Order: sequence, then structure tokens, then C-alpha cells
Amino acid sequence: MIRLQHMIGLPVIEVSKGKHVGYVKDVWFNEHWQLDGIVLDAGRRFLSAMKTVRWSEVLICGGDAVLVMNEASVRKKETVEVQRTFHTGLVHLKDLPIVTDLGEQLGRVSDVYFEDLLGTQIVGYELTDGFIADLMEGRKWLPAPRDADLVLLGENAIIVPAGIEAFMEPVAASDSDIGRNET
Repeated sequence: MIRLQHMIGLPVIEVSKGKHVGYVKDVWFNEHWQLDGIVLDAGRRFLSAMKTVRWSEVLICGGDAVLVMNEASVRKKETVEVQRTFHTGLVHLKDLPIVTDLGEQLGRVSDVYFEDLLGTQIVGYELTDGFIADLMEGRKWLPAPRDADLVLLGENAIIVPAGIEAFMEPVAASDSDIGRNET
């Protein structure tokens, strides 16, 4: 399973020449909240545009680097075109509250999981109730319902079916970023 937080900061290398083309700054999603691509840290040169790689051109997302097809895989994209991201876009998943359709808040999104390297559908969420609660009780992992139509990924909240909280599991402290200084 891919944890989105583990991707951020990884170097991106194109395999045709072995050239370093940037670092993963964020990921972006399409209108159905499926992973669409990665956003690279472009420095100050790109203020109105950003360097991106479509997810279909990512060959592998390893523990130490992300490999892409070639340098042509890296393209400029206007900032306004990248609306939904993990943590930097206009609408972002990080810190969105997850609420049941009966109005019970289960936590806020701390991380997002994907099934495999080619998977683009979110399969689970790591939830936080805040720093102190994370230290005392730990974070929780909530699997995404298999029927994507049961989840509403909105601008200000994610709404899931009531009863899904029964499937929440604790996240092992070594697997989470508890206590890490996050931006």
C-alpha cells in the first residue's frame, strides 16, 4: 500500500538518462478524487505554473525515489488547473474532517492510502483527533467503502456511511507520523 505522506519529499528521477527532475511536493486528484499526478517542487521559477507528472507516467514509487518515464514526462501546468491536492491546493484532503451521514465526526485526514503502484482510487484514510489524542490513543485507519458512491468527498468534509467506524483500526506508532513536524 502506498502512503501519500511517504511520497512527499522523495526525489523524482527520469529513467531514460537517470536525471533528477525534482522532488515530490504534493499530489493532485481529478474531479472524482482519483490520483491524477504528482506536483514537483519547482522553486521560485514557477509562480503561476507548476511542474507536474501525470500518474500514468510514474513507473514506480519506491521507498527512496519516484521513477518517471523520461524528462518529457515533466510538464508545466497552470496552478489554477490543479484544484484538488493532498495539502497545497485550493481544495485539499489533508485535515478534512470525516463525518458519518448521521453527523458523527470520526477524525480529520492525516494521510491517504492507495492499494498498489498503479492504483488511483483511495483505499483508506489515516485519521487524527489532534496531537494530544494521537499521543494518548494513537491515530486510526479507516478503510474507504468499496462502493465509492457511498462516499462524498466534498470541499469541506468527507461524508461516509454511518457504521463504517466499526471498521476503524489503530495505526501502529511506527507506521504513522505522530510527533513529526508537519507543514
